[in-house]
Amino acid sequence: MFTISRLARRFNLSRSTLLYYDRIGLLQPSARSGSNYRAYSADDVHRLEQICMYRRTGLPLQEIRRILEVKEDGTAVEALKNRLEDLDGEIRLLRDQQRVIVDILRCSSIGDTQIMNKERWTDLLRSAGLDDRAMHTWHREFERLYPEGHRDFLESLGIPMPEIQLIREWSKPAKGHEPEE
Repeated sequence: MFTISRLARRFNLSRSTLLYYDRIGLLQPSARSGSNYRAYSADDVHRLEQICMYRRTGLPLQEIRRILEVKEDGTAVEALKNRLEDLDGEIRLLRDQQRVIVDILRCSSIGDTQIMNKERWTDLLRSAGLDDRAMHTWHREFERLYPEGHRDFLESLGIPMPEIQLIREWSKPAKGHEPEE
């Protein structure tokens, strides 16, 4: 018989994982000690081996429980085939994303891998009719409404952190001129 701690160590799991498996009925100990401690049998160890194997495939716990309860090879095969189809779809999506990134990098000039940078963004705002004052208002409102988003946006343009700090400081409303809410 195994204690929960010994079983957890053997499978490199946390005690809380095994407690959770017990709570959801996925792996319940076969017995309890005189002190009411969980005691796991060789059959429990074998069940946990199966659970761990299926977890490595990415199957959700409820699907694993169904496979182990039905105990028919067809159930496991069907679940694994479905998981393989899901993985194929995920891999296709990742490959598509990879192709887009490669295309972006290929179209970018060497050393300038960003689609949008500070100069392009400024040119875009100017072509949309914003002058320096309007751009200042735009930054101020962005900083006021979404300060972290403003910082993230400036970083995405490749602006160095010292300049980002200056822009954010410049974007804060002057004391006594905060907008009323």
